Amino acid sequence: MFLAMIEVFKGAGLLIYPLGICSAAAVFIICERAYALRQVAVMPQDLVDAVIAGKPLMGGRHTVLARIVDFAEQHSNDEGAVKAFARLEINRMQRGVPYLDVIYAAAPLIGLSGTVTGLLQVFSQISPDTGLPDPVLFTRGVALALSATVIGLAIAIPSLVGSGYLQRKIENYAAQLDVLLERIIRRGRQ
Repeated sequence: MFLAMIEVFKGAGLLIYPLGICSAAAVFIICERAYALRQVAVMPQDLVDAVIAGKPLMGGRHTVLARIVDFAEQHSNDEGAVKAFARLEINRMQRGVPYLDVIYAAAPLIGLSGTVTGLLQVFSQISPDTGLPDPVLFTRGVALALSATVIGLAIAIPSLVGSGYLQRKIENYAAQLDVLLERIIRRGRQ
C-alpha cells in the first residue's frame, strides 16, 4: 500500500510540489480556524448570559464578544462605530477561510494539468512503425498520469468540506452577535 502511494506521488511529477503546498495550507487553515472559532474563544456562555442579563462581565476578556463589549463601553454614544467594530470582528473570524475556496478550486485544476501533461507524454511514445503503443507502458503511463488528478481531488474535497463547515460556524456566530449587539448597545445607553 505504501509503495503504491509513492508511485501515485511520483506520477504527479513536478506538480506534486504545488499540490503539496495546497494540501499543507488547507490543513493549516482548517486546523487553525477550527481552534480559533471554538465557542470559548468567540463567545463563552457565561459572557453571553451576562450580556443578556445586563450583568457585569466576568472572565473571557480575550474573546470576540468581550472585545465588542469593551469597545461599546468606550464608545457608548456612537452606535454606528460599535456596529462597525462588530463587523470587523466577524471579518477577523473569517481570516484564512477564503483561501480554502481558492484551494478547492485550484487543486483539481493543477491535478488535471498533470494528467494532461502525463497523457501527452504517454501518447508521444507511440511507435511510429506500428502506430501502437507498448500496452504495458501505455497502461502504466495512463495510471500515473491520472494520479495528479486523484491527488488534486483528495485535497479539494476536504478543503470544500472544511470551508463550508467554517463558513457556517462563522455565520452562526455572526447571527448570535447581531442579536447580542442590540443588548450591548442598549446597555451602553443606560
